[in-house]
Amino acid sequence: MSGDSIVYGIINNLLRHKSSLISKELKMIRIVVLYLLLSLTSVCYCQNVISIIPEPLKIEQKIGYFQVGSSTVIFSDQETKNIADDFAKALSLSAEISTGAPCSTQSETNCIQFKLNAGLKDLGYEGYRLEVKENNILIESSAIEGVFYGMQTLRQLFPVEIYSGRTATNRNFQVPCCIIEDMPRFKWRGLNLDVSRHFMPKEFIKKYIDLLAMHKMNILHWHLTDDQGWRIEIKKYPKLTSVGAWRKETIVGYWNTIPHVYDGKVHGGYYTQDEIREIVAYAKQRCITIVPEIDMPGHVQAALAAYPQFGNADEPVSVWTTWGVSENILNINEETIQFCQDVLTEIFDLFPGQYIHIGGDEVNDVQWKKSPKVQSRMKELGLKNESEIQPWFTKTMYSFVTKNNRTLVGWEQILNDDLSGAIIGTYLGAEPTIKAIRSGCDVVMAPSTEVYLDKYQSDPDKEPIATGFTPLKKVYLYEPVPKVLTLSEQKHILGVEGQVWTEYMPNTEHVEYMTFPRACAIAEIDWTPSDRKNYSDFCTRLKYHLERLKKLNVNFRPLTDVNE
Repeated sequence: MSGDSIVYGIINNLLRHKSSLISKELKMIRIVVLYLLLSLTSVCYCQNVISIIPEPLKIEQKIGYFQVGSSTVIFSDQETKNIADDFAKALSLSAEISTGAPCSTQSETNCIQFKLNAGLKDLGYEGYRLEVKENNILIESSAIEGVFYGMQTLRQLFPVEIYSGRTATNRNFQVPCCIIEDMPRFKWRGLNLDVSRHFMPKEFIKKYIDLLAMHKMNILHWHLTDDQGWRIEIKKYPKLTSVGAWRKETIVGYWNTIPHVYDGKVHGGYYTQDEIREIVAYAKQRCITIVPEIDMPGHVQAALAAYPQFGNADEPVSVWTTWGVSENILNINEETIQFCQDVLTEIFDLFPGQYIHIGGDEVNDVQWKKSPKVQSRMKELGLKNESEIQPWFTKTMYSFVTKNNRTLVGWEQILNDDLSGAIIGTYLGAEPTIKAIRSGCDVVMAPSTEVYLDKYQSDPDKEPIATGFTPLKKVYLYEPVPKVLTLSEQKHILGVEGQVWTEYMPNTEHVEYMTFPRACAIAEIDWTPSDRKNYSDFCTRLKYHLERLKKLNVNFRPLTDVNE
């Protein structure tokens, strides 16, 4: 129990008891105050309040603290050693990590243990049990993922100073005694990051991954291609990056404001395949699956600038310099289908995760209607009209992805009766969600009105340029499960994914400002049971949590008004 809690309890006793006890209580206050004053001069860092985001399933706070210092010993299984290593590095501890005989949770003093325990399968592979006693700390789970998330919780039990990255030599940290049992509400917990509209450097992608892991998110949906830039090296088609990764300039302001104004600056960049592998490995070590999005058959103008033969236009096109939806889309020739499959084949090799996202949204079919080649191809395929082209295209890609033992992911516009087993991202509300589930698909909830983080966070006059309006409170109060679904249908909702579209986010600092703290709210939607969520309590914890983000040099938006 903290010193200030003791004082609070004594004052309450003064108010409740008769005056005969006052002198005794005042004497105790003097002792406590002296203790607190002496504590201010020590090198001990102590967290008085358990403040964790996302909120765990169960927390039982105990009396006392575990003290971490230079003599602390860390034990792990061989399987959990990497997690123990990361924990020690994150705290800048010099503690030796042993994979030998574990510490006894009953008698051994000053040890922290990371442990696999098959007896905890009821918590699921991502659930964990964390117990902090005065003499030791134990984190255990039935799987590596659960141990990792337990480690993230343990870090949040430490004072915020540990997030500064400075060496912990000659420091002592006090961790409040408690028992935490925890597991996630949803299996798909993540954020999108659009690097096509504005390219983000490799080191920022790693920082972004670290922030996802800190919030127990396990999916990075990486939007790598669009009209405005192609950001991934494809060996068979080198012009995708030598041409498609660069645009000559970028629109300033809104795309629908006439006349357009441009900045006159070349913008671009891409990730080599070696860099992609490095980032994928970095994410895997943090229990994060990267879901690459390679848009098709729309949002492809950057690809068509490099290889115009796969499009429908008579004239060459350039990488798009504005926002909105381009009319330039893929044709449906055999050579174009082969191009798509060649690209996906290299994507399979780079991204070992289960999921491959092909976009499929906002396909304007005006070029298909005008193209004699497309009309001829439609007849060959037995398609009655242009509205049947995209379902045919999507089914073709679905079959290819499935044959390669992967799961196809796409936006709700790809939905048709032949895609059972695909995952649908829905951003237009409950109706497409219900349709997708009843068509045999799993769903990732990404409603544009609740979890699109390119929206204004407060009064537009006080914020950088954005669209819409999605303040923190609106994000937090979002409930992803439509009430009309049966219990069996609800199981097809995999989780919630925040969307970070970067048309109006030209640099990494701006991405952080728009993403946090709203991503903290999304993390709690995804992890915490709905009956344990409370916005007022969340904001109280968030004030402390933002101090952690500050230590991590995250350019979050300050928490000015929780009712915004």
